[in-house]
Amino acid sequence: MSNFREKLLTALDKTQPSALFQQHPAKTNEEIEDILFQKYRTELADGRRKPNQPQEESQTSDSHDTYRYIPRFHFELPKGTNSLAQKLREEARTLFLQKRSKELLDNGEFKLLWSLLEKHHTPPLVAEEQYINYENYCRVGTIAGEKFRRYLTATTFARLLASSSSPGRIGVIALFNYTMRKVWLQQTRIGLSLYDYTGQGFLSESDMESYILELIPTFPQLEGLEKSFHSFYVCTTVRKFFFFLDPLRTGRIRIRDVLTCSFLDDLLELRDEEIPKDAQELNWFSAPSALSVYGHYLNLDKDHNGMLSRKELIGYGSGTLTPIFLERVFAECLTYDGEMDYKTYLDFVLALENRAEPQSLHYLFRILDVEHRGYLTAFTLNYFFKGIQEELSAHRAEPINFDDVKDEIFDMVKPADPTRITLKDLIGCGHGETVVSILIEFHKFWAYENREVMVTSAASEDTHNL
Repeated sequence: MSNFREKLLTALDKTQPSALFQQHPAKTNEEIEDILFQKYRTELADGRRKPNQPQEESQTSDSHDTYRYIPRFHFELPKGTNSLAQKLREEARTLFLQKRSKELLDNGEFKLLWSLLEKHHTPPLVAEEQYINYENYCRVGTIAGEKFRRYLTATTFARLLASSSSPGRIGVIALFNYTMRKVWLQQTRIGLSLYDYTGQGFLSESDMESYILELIPTFPQLEGLEKSFHSFYVCTTVRKFFFFLDPLRTGRIRIRDVLTCSFLDDLLELRDEEIPKDAQELNWFSAPSALSVYGHYLNLDKDHNGMLSRKELIGYGSGTLTPIFLERVFAECLTYDGEMDYKTYLDFVLALENRAEPQSLHYLFRILDVEHRGYLTAFTLNYFFKGIQEELSAHRAEPINFDDVKDEIFDMVKPADPTRITLKDLIGCGHGETVVSILIEFHKFWAYENREVMVTSAASEDTHNL
């Protein structure tokens, strides 16, 4: 802040203050400084104004007559050449976030809230749980003080009352947990906003990477992670946020979306000292999961050049993804000299491991849409099913008529247009995962084709065990 002040004063010294002292002889130095600041800020806001240009010729856009009736609602961000305006914006944003942070409850205030709720709970207990009615709820807010009232509102009571098992009362524990959750969300939003350098409510990939990198030392579950792997862990973590929250690949995600999705909860679970092994394996952000994903990538990289070719990617998963599908993956996804890097591989993994999700179907639909028409036709389905037929032939299995498969797919999807399947149709039908799987992966197709036999075998085995 001191450097900013020095730069400002240096710039203001060039505006000939002696004239202002003559115009305002009764003003103090601080008041004159404020006048100069406002003057110089106005000059910065109007890039068209020259240093010695007359005031009449340098009116800002705000002085236009229409602003008497329609208020200005758009303010452009400071340009890269305007370092003073950028610094001013950053300082103002930092002060605003600090102010909001001070409004949050700390540990001592949470203890006070808990003691007041226990003291003023409304008998009787229900299954040894304390409840509180609205009268005592208001009393707690009055005693606790102004800082607590923004959490203990009538709206909060009504919201919790809707799910309460006691008429006219809400659970003390439910109220306390709700307040803690709300404070945690506000703290997290402030923490994320510190990386939002434009102040527009969005985070770029580099912003999110900086946030995750600074979180790593705070997670006990990541203490054993080698520093050399940190960059790969950050990439693995950030890709999940951007794959699901930025399916259109705009390069940024909304802070609001980050807060409302479940990924942040999964990530912050790593603060726990102990997490069951099975829970770690299911958590994409855990160290074992990240190491496993990266380990599979290294195992596929047979020539050890840090990239994956189409031939190397054939070994992914069950090893039965059809060559036609993989050819389309490399045609549609970002590659370098025909090879896939780790970031592109992560998108590929996330899409195939979460095929039922709309974002994954969006990713896979782009690959299936060979003609780039925005819909799939019988021709498109036949194009990919040829890969399945080749696998059937290689396994010396009985050939399957494509028309039967096509009719079954259209029956599952029930598209609005009976001759074409759009992404909306695929997502809305509820069978998108099945449709995609039987077109791109042989073992998934085989399992689907023989599902009735497998169910009968399982039932027979259960009967035999009985």
